Amino acid sequence: MPTLSSLLYTPESVRRFDHKAIHDHGIPGYTLMRRAGKVVLDVLLENYPQAKTILVLCGAGNNAGDGYVIARLAQQRGLMVSVVSLVNPDTLQGDARQAYEHWYETAELSANDESLLSNADVIIDAMLGTGLKRNVEAEWKRWIDLVNDSDKPVIAVDVPSGLDALTGTIKGAAISANITVTFIALKAGLFTASGKACCGEIIFDSLSVPKVIYESETPVAELLLDGHQLPKRRHDSHKGMHGHVLVIGGNQGMPGAVILAARAALQSGAGRVSVVTQPGHIAAVAVACPEAMVHGSVNGELAEVLVENVSVIAIGPGLGRDAWAHRLLMQSIALDLPMVLDADALNLIAEKNVQIKAPHIMTPHPGEAARLLSTDTIAVQADRFDAIRRLHDLQKGVMVLKGSGTLIFDGQQLGVCPYGNPAMAVAGMGDVLSGVIAALVAQGMTLDQAATTGVCIHAQAGDRAAGTDVRGVLASEVIEKIRAVINDGQ
Repeated sequence: MPTLSSLLYTPESVRRFDHKAIHDHGIPGYTLMRRAGKVVLDVLLENYPQAKTILVLCGAGNNAGDGYVIARLAQQRGLMVSVVSLVNPDTLQGDARQAYEHWYETAELSANDESLLSNADVIIDAMLGTGLKRNVEAEWKRWIDLVNDSDKPVIAVDVPSGLDALTGTIKGAAISANITVTFIALKAGLFTASGKACCGEIIFDSLSVPKVIYESETPVAELLLDGHQLPKRRHDSHKGMHGHVLVIGGNQGMPGAVILAARAALQSGAGRVSVVTQPGHIAAVAVACPEAMVHGSVNGELAEVLVENVSVIAIGPGLGRDAWAHRLLMQSIALDLPMVLDADALNLIAEKNVQIKAPHIMTPHPGEAARLLSTDTIAVQADRFDAIRRLHDLQKGVMVLKGSGTLIFDGQQLGVCPYGNPAMAVAGMGDVLSGVIAALVAQGMTLDQAATTGVCIHAQAGDRAAGTDVRGVLASEVIEKIRAVINDGQ
């Protein structure tokens, strides 16, 4: 069973957890609020021990209540604390009102003066919580923009203000936090789309609510914290035991894509790799990847001898969309072999309205997903969880929706990859992923296992290649890190 901290829930589910803790298990709401405040203060003291001056930005609702508790606790620890409220605190109700009144016993609100930002060592964002439904505007947006422009460390309480905790989209504007401390249960939107960019480091605390409350809700997804699990390889194994990957693509002027896919498949443990490409690219592929067998196809014909003993087909890297590409795609589909489909294979499927009957994994980025769904990239990114479910409804295979917080869905389990970095946003990364996943299928993994494991291996290799860098990493550099990642723990 997954651990609680790997399960992702909707904000509505988390609110019901909160309600159950209060009404079914007798934990006062203000007690939960004080626990949350203490957790945030502990995070602040641990991560910013030199901080002396704290600015707490409060909005409405329980998120503001958390902010007032944090302010009071920080003041008790001897910190200089300023609190700015973006609403009239007299409108606060319930636990949030109590938290404000306890703060007001010893201090007053500061004027909404943006000069407070320049004097603060750390900013606490307690403006907007998980209940946000519409775009932030006016004074809310002004303060979010001011905080982001201040270049001061920010700790977000539960969720960065302006971030949709369900989808990970930005509602007009959102805080870019260094740390987000989230409570009760993990919210799905913190881990995909813009979630990772807004949250920074995510720290979770259950606030010691009873574990039984989680039995009432089904998680929306699982965070793939285990990364990857590969079986040990026998000492007496040989290449025939580890599968044969056939990479198809590399149309005119695009040999690099199949080279990357082939090299990635070999580094990921495939026993054999063959490449079918344009005849003019044979020499380039052979030089760049001498371990692969390479064949030329003049008219898009896939000779029977080329598919003998093939375990899995990876088609799409550099494939193009002309008659040559279409012919190779349709012949590959007809073989009824396991397939990994990416790039122009997906574009052709969308353009020609092709239905895939063979067992398959599709790995679209948001633009390719939009073409498959006859919509646009904005709509896909607006709700990635919904988009990947619709992709599965359309083609029934295992779906991988790439991007920050890559999603994997097999029709039953939805996984979210927590690894990866912005330096991986560069040409060729998708070709590498296709090769990794295909190699895992060739080695005997089920399609859902190969997709989940392959995505995590690829992302972790990208993290090793990038280190602390945010740009300048090449797809070929990621390939060089795959072997180390894939052999961890073996």
